[in-house]
Amino acid sequence: MKKRQFLSTATTSILAALGTSAYAATTKSTTHSSGPVVLTIAGAIERSNRGPTDAVIDQMMHKQNVQFERAFTFDLAALEKLPQVTINPTLEYDSKPHQLRGPRLAAVLDMLGANKGAETQIVFHSVDGYMPQLSFSQLRQYGYILATHIDGQPMAIGGFGPIFAIYDADRIAEQAQKPLNQRFALCPWGLYCIEVVAKK
Repeated sequence: MKKRQFLSTATTSILAALGTSAYAATTKSTTHSSGPVVLTIAGAIERSNRGPTDAVIDQMMHKQNVQFERAFTFDLAALEKLPQVTINPTLEYDSKPHQLRGPRLAAVLDMLGANKGAETQIVFHSVDGYMPQLSFSQLRQYGYILATHIDGQPMAIGGFGPIFAIYDADRIAEQAQKPLNQRFALCPWGLYCIEVVAKK
């Protein structure tokens, strides 16, 4: 993955737009995954639907030293049931704008009761071992989405899939002026796990 520069943009919480009760009702169906899990969120969260990592079953996590006692898992259908956001950033790989769609990451973390401390860190884990991190406040400010689709098609493993954590770089003035290959250092594709790490 090319080195990429990450800059900020202000966003508002999707919870404010939808109302807490509406969002809670939307997410009741995500309690259990019925299809293959594409995203696991672990760490300092209040809600969970699975137990600890298994050194045999969770081979990728085991090899990338991801360990937790409990976590919340999503299949693709569960992510698609959440309120969706569409962005159209220009990607560095072909210098063309692409439509990316998925739920707002900050809203998903709010739903799970993630620790919102100023020093809480969000650590991304990609299938290739890429592991960028940023603060919870930065994540909310930058307006990340968990993109599951690109140009109307589900993201495949071997491409950008299963998840591309990304923001709309073209709409961030101070970021749009940077060279294209410096805009996305903290936007991992091939994302499969997120750790919420609260300072002890």
